[in-house]
Amino acid sequence: MKKMDHWERVQACIAGEASDYPAVSLWRHFPEEDLHVSKLVLRTLEWQRKWDFDLVKYSPSGTYSAEAWGAFSQYLGISIGARSVIEPAIRKPSDWDLIKPVSTRIGPIARQNEALAHITRNLRGEAPVLMTIFSPITTAFKMAGDRLYADLRLYPDSVEAALAAITETTIETINDSLAAGADGIFLATQQASHRLLDVAEFERFGKRFDLQILAAVKDRTRVNMLHAHGHDIMVESLADYPVHMINWHDRETLPSLREGMDAFKGKALVGGLSEMQVMMQGSQDDIRREVEDAIEQTGGRRLMLAPGCVLHIETSDEAIRTVIDTVRRPR
Repeated sequence: MKKMDHWERVQACIAGEASDYPAVSLWRHFPEEDLHVSKLVLRTLEWQRKWDFDLVKYSPSGTYSAEAWGAFSQYLGISIGARSVIEPAIRKPSDWDLIKPVSTRIGPIARQNEALAHITRNLRGEAPVLMTIFSPITTAFKMAGDRLYADLRLYPDSVEAALAAITETTIETINDSLAAGADGIFLATQQASHRLLDVAEFERFGKRFDLQILAAVKDRTRVNMLHAHGHDIMVESLADYPVHMINWHDRETLPSLREGMDAFKGKALVGGLSEMQVMMQGSQDDIRREVEDAIEQTGGRRLMLAPGCVLHIETSDEAIRTVIDTVRRPR
C-alpha cells in the first residue's frame, strides 16, 4: 500500500478502511506557557514538528472557559499539566442566576483562539487541527466545583439557565475557532459518568447542551472527536453523539477497545495507551505490547493510537518514540 499523508490516514480511520498503518496522535498540556499566546504557539508547533502526528489536538489552558466567567486558576504542579481552579466563579446557589453569555473576543477565550490562528497558519493544513472545547456542564463544573452536583438537584432551573448561557458562548467560541482555521473540535465532557450523575441528570444537564453544540458545527467541520473523561462512562448515552471519533480511558474503564467496536458503531476509536501505567512506568517492551494489543483488538481499523487523556508532562521522548515506531513498523 502506498504511503498516506496525515489527512488520508485519518479519513481512512474514520471510514473504517485499510491504511498504510494506524493513525497516531499524542497530546499534552503546556502549563504556564498556555497563558501566553506566543509561548503556546511555539510549544505546540515544536511538539508537532518533532513527532509528526496524524492529528493535532490543540491544548489550550484547561480552565480557559471557566475563566471567562471569572474563575481564577493556577498551575499547582499536577503531573498532567492541568491548571486548578483556586477561586470559583460560583460560590452560592444564587450565583447561577448571574451567568449570562460573555464575549469571546476578549479575555481568555480570545487569547486561546489567537494562538490557534497562528498554529493553523503555520501548519498549513498538513494534519487536522482540533480545538479543545469543554462541554457546557464541564465548564460549569470548572466554575463551581463539586457543588454543581448538589445545585443541579436543588436548583435545577437556575443551573439549566446558566448552562444555556454557557452553551451560547461555547458555540461562539467554536465559530471563532473555525474562523481561526480549526478543522473541527475535541469536545470534552467530564460528567458522562455513572459515578457522578444518573442517566436522566446527564441527559438533561449534559447531553442536551452537547447536542446543541454538535448541531451548530454540522457540515462545517471535517473531524470532530468526543472525549469522555473518567470511569464508568455512560456508553449508551454517548453512542449516538454525531461525532467522527471517540476517546476514553479504555485502559482504565469499560468498554475495552474491542467492546467499543460494537458499542460505538460508526465511530473511530481513539485510545489504546495508558498514560500512567505504561507510558510513564512501563518499559519499551510494555509499550510495544500495549500498542500491538490495541491493533489486535480492532484489527487495525477504526483505530487512532492515543492516550486515554493527556500525557503526563514528564513522559519521556523514548516512550513517545516507541509508540510511533511500533505503530509505523511494516506489517
